[in-house]
Amino acid sequence: MIVFLLRRLFLLGTVLFGLSVFAFSLGYLFPGDPLQNFSGVRYIDSALREQLVLQYRLDQPYSAQYLAFLGRILQGDWGLSFASQQPLLKEIWQVLPATLELTAYALLLSFMLGVPLGILAAIKPEGTIDKSISGIALVGYSLPIFWWALLLIMFFSVTLGWLPSGGRLGVLYEIPTITGFMLLDILLSDVSYQHAALWDALRHLTLPTLVLATYPTTVMIRFVRDAMLDVWEQNYIKTAKAKGLNRVQVLYRHGLRNALLPVIRQIGLQFSALITLAMLTEVIFSWPGIGRWLIDSIYQRNFPAIQAGLMIISTLVITINMLTEILHTLFNPLARKH
Repeated sequence: MIVFLLRRLFLLGTVLFGLSVFAFSLGYLFPGDPLQNFSGVRYIDSALREQLVLQYRLDQPYSAQYLAFLGRILQGDWGLSFASQQPLLKEIWQVLPATLELTAYALLLSFMLGVPLGILAAIKPEGTIDKSISGIALVGYSLPIFWWALLLIMFFSVTLGWLPSGGRLGVLYEIPTITGFMLLDILLSDVSYQHAALWDALRHLTLPTLVLATYPTTVMIRFVRDAMLDVWEQNYIKTAKAKGLNRVQVLYRHGLRNALLPVIRQIGLQFSALITLAMLTEVIFSWPGIGRWLIDSIYQRNFPAIQAGLMIISTLVITINMLTEILHTLFNPLARKH
């Protein structure tokens, strides 16, 4: 097990090293002055240029510049935003919790819906329930996320008026930022309208979560169904059935535990897909997350922000995938032999 962990940590370090090299290269690959791309300072006079050249070691070889770049990243100096001239790391910490909150709830919803529906479809393969669930999963998998989002907005927001069409919280409520996670901040706040604000935040969260959870839910249904059917053909399942246990007992006592082991790894893979889909979802629902912030930065040609956003999103996805891989191995001893 120790050897496995060391290998995974070495792989994680190698991938992060490659990511850092790519992020450093973007300073030269982006149009414009590399010094501006690295620092984010829009207007540089001759005196400031000399100071920044020495600080960023642009008068030295690329290797020295890269080491200086790593040092600044580790110290939290990610440069300034072209648009606001504010520290990029500060802006990222302001928008990242919104994306993580939306992604976490969408992943939780996909797990709560996908696993039971996948198990239900596997109880009687090729039956009416299986075909119905598989058909719904296929339709959900094929839906364009932007079309699905606009359809829900038209029905629940415009036609019925039940749910808001965008934003994170109504303008009537002012909640102090403590953690950056809206629901948690509301619960931690000491305001007289706490319950009303919590209900309003849940209403704002409903449509983006449903849209973002659609794709991973359909994938989870199909994955759990196939995993259950694969486990159903194992010898220990046949032995349990030979002992007189009915299908539900065998499923609950023996099949479910082993079939859900691969789901742990699948959660990590779905997190990667959710981060990507969250960018489009945040734009449609005006959700103030890092995806919308990054797309706005692309429109504004805010090159330092694009560089920082790519680094933080890539690091987050790589780390989550590696952690889920380690957890899968911890719970599944057979995986350690591969």
